[in-house]
Amino acid sequence: MSTHETTEVPGGVKAVDPTDPNLTYREVLDEGLRRDEIEIVHYEPQFPVPGTKAEKRVERLVALLLLLCGLAAIAFVVIYVSPLGQPKEYHFGSTAQDWFTPLLGFTLGLSLFGIGMAILVYGKKLLPHEIAIQQRHNDPSSPEDRALAAGTLGFIGSEFNIQRRPLIKGALGLGGLGLGAAALVVPVGMLLKDPHEGPDDTDPYMTTGWNPAFNDGKPVRMVLEDNTYVRPEDISTGGQITVFPGLPGGIGVTNEFADSPVLLIHLRDEDAQTLRDNLHKYPVNAEDGGSMWNNYVAYSKICTHAGCPASLYEQQTNRLLCPCHQSQFLITDNARPIFGPAARRLPMLAIGVDDEGYLFARRDFDVSVGPAYWERPSK
Repeated sequence: MSTHETTEVPGGVKAVDPTDPNLTYREVLDEGLRRDEIEIVHYEPQFPVPGTKAEKRVERLVALLLLLCGLAAIAFVVIYVSPLGQPKEYHFGSTAQDWFTPLLGFTLGLSLFGIGMAILVYGKKLLPHEIAIQQRHNDPSSPEDRALAAGTLGFIGSEFNIQRRPLIKGALGLGGLGLGAAALVVPVGMLLKDPHEGPDDTDPYMTTGWNPAFNDGKPVRMVLEDNTYVRPEDISTGGQITVFPGLPGGIGVTNEFADSPVLLIHLRDEDAQTLRDNLHKYPVNAEDGGSMWNNYVAYSKICTHAGCPASLYEQQTNRLLCPCHQSQFLITDNARPIFGPAARRLPMLAIGVDDEGYLFARRDFDVSVGPAYWERPSK
């Protein structure tokens, strides 16, 4: 029996001080109901006699769903950090890597299904049935009302009776642990492997197929899509073609080097001179005598806005357009962006002609290709 002070109020209901630390959750709840003019018109426990076989069956079902949630979430974490990774080139059914993304989606979905169904079953089958009626109130909450709300939440927590259901309590811990790990594994997983660590100590963000490291240390020639080498005379004045790195086995034209295509342009004499005069505006393009070869210039075909192929060349205006978001680059001014959302120039590839008369890349791009990223060098 409570020993705290009570006050008789109209209607015969005992009023109590909700800030009294000796009150039980039920007593605080009753006081809150009285003050808010709430009437519980129906209250029926699901299992009036605790510990029955029917209640235990429901508990086991909830625990099973929570265990499913935890195990599926842990499976998500294991798959995410496993060597499966993502393949460089997609071929359905060729390797186990093809199932990496589907397995991530399946395990995370199964985990969320488990926790959702556990909550539904617990609420429908274990919590008491209750119907309450309350008049609408528009006044702001007083400190006492907030204390009443806290007590009400405490009572609701006690109604869950998790303390006397150790099976569900343990399963809930496993489910929460698994979901917590699944939520953390993605940002933490980014720290498990350095994204700038590539083969042969190359940085994949700063390395393309034009790097001699992929060609046994020799300069990389330009090839067409059918892997035939390109000569200067293959391009008419004012014309342009897309070229790829000529790597062993023809892999330079595959998705493995999807960041390497360049647009090779044969400029008219006056346009080429304008570009040569402008190279100093972007010093990296003017290094080692300039990245051009005669009237030829090569720019990365990967738009610096969102990575689309910037390949619509307007010969009369010397503008290169990206069809995705309408960015435009001025070819005769180091591919400077002059319209649209792109904010970076298209990287220029330093080119030359070898002893056999074929065009080649004198070195890899001096800056990273494609869209900007926060770690990109500023030069």
